[in-house]
Order: sequence, then structure tokens, then C-alpha cells
Amino acid sequence: MALKFSLFLPTGFAGELAGFTDPGEALDRVIEQARTAEEVGFHAVWLPDHFQTIPPSRAYMFESWSVLAGLAARTERIRIGQLVSGNGYRNPALQAKIASTVDVLSKGRLTFGIGAGWYERDYEAYGYPFTDGPDRLRQLREALQIIQSLWTNDLTSFDGKYYKLVEAVNQPQGLQQPRIPMMIAGGGEKVTLKLVAEYADLCNVMDSPAGAERRFSILRDHCATVSRDYDEITRTVTTHCLVADSDEEAAAALSAGMGAFYPGDFGSYLLYGSVDTVRRRIEAFEAAGVEELIIGFHQATNPEAIRHFAKEFLT
Repeated sequence: MALKFSLFLPTGFAGELAGFTDPGEALDRVIEQARTAEEVGFHAVWLPDHFQTIPPSRAYMFESWSVLAGLAARTERIRIGQLVSGNGYRNPALQAKIASTVDVLSKGRLTFGIGAGWYERDYEAYGYPFTDGPDRLRQLREALQIIQSLWTNDLTSFDGKYYKLVEAVNQPQGLQQPRIPMMIAGGGEKVTLKLVAEYADLCNVMDSPAGAERRFSILRDHCATVSRDYDEITRTVTTHCLVADSDEEAAAALSAGMGAFYPGDFGSYLLYGSVDTVRRRIEAFEAAGVEELIIGFHQATNPEAIRHFAKEFLT
């Protein structure tokens, strides 16, 4: 399978929209980035699910499912998805209903992404309880069962520790068969990757090629334990990119704050460098078993960055 390239959209979380003073213009630029990715042949566009920037600021930050609905209407072929929905932000039955509607709006182009949630400041600011990690993962397990049942069964009743449903109907369930594809993001080796093996069609990690390869090996073991075909799961990695005239120029653009998202010596594996360096790093990800690279661009709101990358690596 040829490596696919997708775009991580700048909806404001990392302050990418801080220079805009008109929210309409800011959202138009987000949509333009998605349409540019579609034009040049990217596989998908993905966007984060948060309520405010990191760190919190007055810069624009758009609500993700609203943006996905808009993208469904403003694009034609490219797949759209969440990287990823925070489970604690919405009741999972409502989340399943929203996703079903967006899948119909997009004519069957949605990939549903979900995770346990991690940005504590969102929870505090918006009044959601932020429990410990193991508890959030237990909530996620229940949510996965509910969402997939609502996408496939005529009626869903569920009596769990965190959620209860009584003969819930979800129609339409979406267009894709047998259901909307599901991504679970996170590299937790004991629980998250086991949930991937049990429920997901795609996984996502943010790591180096060596780190991704190690996590994929653990995922393979979990698949064997639950009698799942490992090759049924699409393996994706999120990365960042700046194609520059020289490696030195690209390295100067890296910031220490990127270490909050990318582990280890991220300067040695992110797609920052000359064309030749970026190509070698792409090849390293592919050799590690990555099937889709989800790329956030350093020039996040510049469509020319997308076009330049496509010219060098998609043709």
C-alpha cells in the first residue's frame, strides 16, 4: 500500500489564527486549506477537537464538529475527520448521532476519530469533570460500544457505569457500510492500544519512526490476544513539516514548545529540512509501517506550503 498524505487543519488550537481579526476570514482560510489539500491530491483533512487555544488566549478557536459539517458541504472528494473527538466533551449517544449526520452531509467521507481526552484546561474552563486517566479510559471503552451499536443496530440499550441508554434509535446511521470507520488516537500501550485492537479501524500516534514501529508491534500483540487481524487497522502518524532551502533554516524554525506534543529529539524526525532530508524522513516513517502521514505545516495558513509539498512528494 502506498503511503498516504493528509492535512492537519489549523482551526486555532496552536494559535495559528492569532493574526486574524475577522472570524469569517479566519474560517474561510481554514476551508481554503482543506480545498487546496483536495485539489493537490491529499487523502484526508483532519482537525482537532478543543474549545480554546493552548495556552488559553483570545485568539480564534473554532468548534470542530461545526467546521466538519461546513467542510462536508465545501469539499467533494477528500475524506474528513477528527483527530480526535474528546470523549468527555459530548454524551457518546449524541456524538454518534452527530457523526451519522456529518457522514450523510459528506456523502460518506467521514472518518470518526475519538480519544479519552487530555487537555485539562478545556475541562476546567467549560465545566466538564476531568477524572484520572484510567477512569477516562473506562469511560471511553463504554462510549466505543455505544457509538458502534448506534451505527449498526436498530435499537441500542446500554447499562454501564458511566452511560445508560434505553432503546435508543439512531437513523440515519450514516452512509458507509458496514459503518463509519473509527480512529482511536493515543499510544498508551496497555489500554489505549488494546482498545484499538478491539474496536478501531485506524490508530494514530505522534512519535518518531522508531517509536511508532515499537507501538505498532505492541498493537500487533494486542490484536493476536483478541483474535483481530492486525492488517485491518490503518496505522497513522501525526507529524509537522517545513520544507526549507536548507536543513539549517528548517532547524532554526523549531521551538522547544513542540516537545509538548512530539517526544524525544523531535528535530531529528519531524519533516523539517531540505527536500532531500524531508524525503528521507518520509521514507523512514514508511519503513516503520506507517500507512498515512497526517501533516501539520509550519506555515499553517499558507496554501502554498501545501502546494509545494504536493509538488515535491505527491507527484
